[in-house]
Amino acid sequence: MPSAANPTVTATPAGTHAAAPTVRLRFGVAGMTCGSCVARIEKALRAMPGVSEASVNLATETAELASAGPVSAVEIERAVAAAGYSVTRDETELALRGMTCGSCVSRIEKALNAVPGVLSAEVNLATERARVRHFGGLDPATLIAAVERAGYAAALTDADADAADGDSGAAAAGSGEAAPRAPLSRETRHLWLAAALTLPLVLPMAGLLFGQHWMLPGWLQLALATPVQFWLGARFYRAGWHALRAGSGNMDLLVALGTSAGYGLSLYHLWRGDSQALYFETSAVIVTLILLGKWLEARAKRQTTAAIRALQALRPARARVLRDGVERELPIAQLQVGDLVVVLPGERIAADGRIREGRSHVDESLITGESLPVPRHEDERVTGGAINGEGRLIVETLAVGAETALARIIRLVEDAQSKKAPIQRLVDRVSAVFVPVVIALALITLLAWGLGTGDWNQAILNAVAVLVIACPCALGLATPTAIMAGTGVAARAGLLIKDAEALEIAHRIDTVAFDKTGTLTEGRPVLAEWIAVDGDRDALLAQAAALQRGSEHPLARATLDRAGGLRLPEATQLRAVPGRGLRGRIGGRDLLLGSGRMLAEAGVAADALADAAQRLADNGHSVSWLAADDAHGRQLLGVLGFRDAPRPQARAAIQRLHALGLRTAMISGDHLGAAQAIARDLGIQEVRAEVLPEQKAEAVAQLRRDGAVAMVGDGVNDAPALAAADVGIAMGSGTDVAMQAAGITLMRAEPGLVADAIDISRRTTRKIRQNLFWAFGYNVVGIALAAFGWLDPIVAAAAMAFSSVSVLGNTLLLRRWRPSTPSKIQTGAAA
Repeated sequence: MPSAANPTVTATPAGTHAAAPTVRLRFGVAGMTCGSCVARIEKALRAMPGVSEASVNLATETAELASAGPVSAVEIERAVAAAGYSVTRDETELALRGMTCGSCVSRIEKALNAVPGVLSAEVNLATERARVRHFGGLDPATLIAAVERAGYAAALTDADADAADGDSGAAAAGSGEAAPRAPLSRETRHLWLAAALTLPLVLPMAGLLFGQHWMLPGWLQLALATPVQFWLGARFYRAGWHALRAGSGNMDLLVALGTSAGYGLSLYHLWRGDSQALYFETSAVIVTLILLGKWLEARAKRQTTAAIRALQALRPARARVLRDGVERELPIAQLQVGDLVVVLPGERIAADGRIREGRSHVDESLITGESLPVPRHEDERVTGGAINGEGRLIVETLAVGAETALARIIRLVEDAQSKKAPIQRLVDRVSAVFVPVVIALALITLLAWGLGTGDWNQAILNAVAVLVIACPCALGLATPTAIMAGTGVAARAGLLIKDAEALEIAHRIDTVAFDKTGTLTEGRPVLAEWIAVDGDRDALLAQAAALQRGSEHPLARATLDRAGGLRLPEATQLRAVPGRGLRGRIGGRDLLLGSGRMLAEAGVAADALADAAQRLADNGHSVSWLAADDAHGRQLLGVLGFRDAPRPQARAAIQRLHALGLRTAMISGDHLGAAQAIARDLGIQEVRAEVLPEQKAEAVAQLRRDGAVAMVGDGVNDAPALAAADVGIAMGSGTDVAMQAAGITLMRAEPGLVADAIDISRRTTRKIRQNLFWAFGYNVVGIALAAFGWLDPIVAAAAMAFSSVSVLGNTLLLRRWRPSTPSKIQTGAAA
């Protein structure tokens, strides 16, 4: 029974007129509060072309409409949004079986997009997954049925079950023998049987090289070739038939047509008694070679997912939990937030948590890419999946299941691998028309040779060569496998790439803009110097600290740390002034503490300490001013100088970016002098200082006028700028908001990883282009050679079988990539 929060979506043909059945669609609507909302949404839906009726239920928060034909889900969503409300959304992932080439991708996407309520569908040939965005409550069985009508098999993927399955899931992932193992064994048996039956047919061809005539009798050739053609090659007939029923074609249809033509021609000559014109070996070798190619392709595709399986293998199966003072071993799925987990030396930490007892070194290499174990003490956080070094730890669990850092990393990598790069959409459109074009060319070849030469035997063989040389598989695999390999190896180096689009765009970045505090600097400023107008430095420090007591701002913590031994006065009426500072009242006086902009806006003259402030700024200090601003007058009290040291590897990181031909910039809210001092130390070429948080996105937009921009930041105030950039790069040490807005996340706070991210993007994009060049060029040249009779069908089959393997082999070279960040290069984790 559907609830209001999870309504069902149904599409029911109601009319009797076959040409125009009535389609009914029900979906959830969010944001309604009263009866007027109902009327407004109904009016918006009825105004849509083709909609005959619409009704909205406020109690269940659902809407239902009827139309004379299918109505675009996107248009429905726009109509509801224009009325001021939103349609509830959901996402379903399906595991697919039966795909063989790029044309299969287009056919399944077309079938899913035709389901009422579906907003978009993306199918990935390499992962054999479909990701469907649709109206909330759509029954997954409807999506599965649509896939099956297109001629393929589908089932729901169960990520939660995978996450909880510690024993089988982790073990299988660790060994690299996941779910595809069983069908691979069947393919292996079929390959060996096909080879055993085909070899006697091929050996006589070898004898001809030595002047020997070893030709087998025709009936024996028929007996050997028939099981290869119709049993071991049955998959091509089944898949080709499903494609024909769906009104399209695929690679299997080409193979089935080509091998059937060769087999049928041989059968005709055998019936005529002409044993010298038999081509049974041709059809059998074609089937065997293509089975070999598929077997090699399956192995190579599994290697492209090695990184994600390695991450999945980090999830331990069980945890040693202290409950009621008793230590018991429980499945990881039963772990709860707040549990105390005992982790012995050499064991993996079961979930994210905080150390309550013990100290150790923790190996987080496969999570953050950090090659060396890092020290961890009491009250410090540890990440699930990391390996405990030498000490016994008791860890309080802070996150379990899908909420752990490891689960989120795996989810991000899987999301990136399942999404399409923009260039893949062009390839899919080409693949959709590929098979019909090839069949037409084969028919033209047959007629041209048959009518032109009168040799219909040769005409059929040339047409067979055209059919079997064509391979949309290589086209379909060129992009997704490169994306999988690139994102996978990046993840194991501590680079999380959220989607394929970010990976593709990053290669054309011209400028890298950095936030300063926490990104290029340590983010832990210290109060280095403070100067009072009246000379009473302690009073100045005490007042500044009192105003900032309770604040979590880095400058406030630095002030409070320095004022640790002082007695602080009571501050009242505290209020923050965004982007400028804060105000408060101490001892009957209204005080302000903040930037030079705040001082100027308050009308307080800074002449008394202008030279001192300039000296601090020139030396790289961030400057804050303390002043009185009330009815008794405006008076400058003092200036404070904060120093935030650059990260040790920041200068080398900037140099690497320059070596890659990139321009660097800094966008900071800090004082111009402080920002320029840091920029000089690090070699940054352009500085934009005293930029308010809401102005950072505008600064990024200005930089984009000169080319594509990557923005690197770590704070909440960086999120708009990260979203405004062509590619946002968030430091993993920063906030979740920044990481959500960014396309790439650095799992450890090293600016050098920015250059690594751009490097892997360039290498991945280069592989995509190489793969597509090979796939397109191979088909153009191969089909032309076959059509002109310069390619034997057996050679064509071998070339076709190995075209996908060559693309995958080229892609797998990406697995050799290693990050070049100094002192952080992994010794083998990225393999």
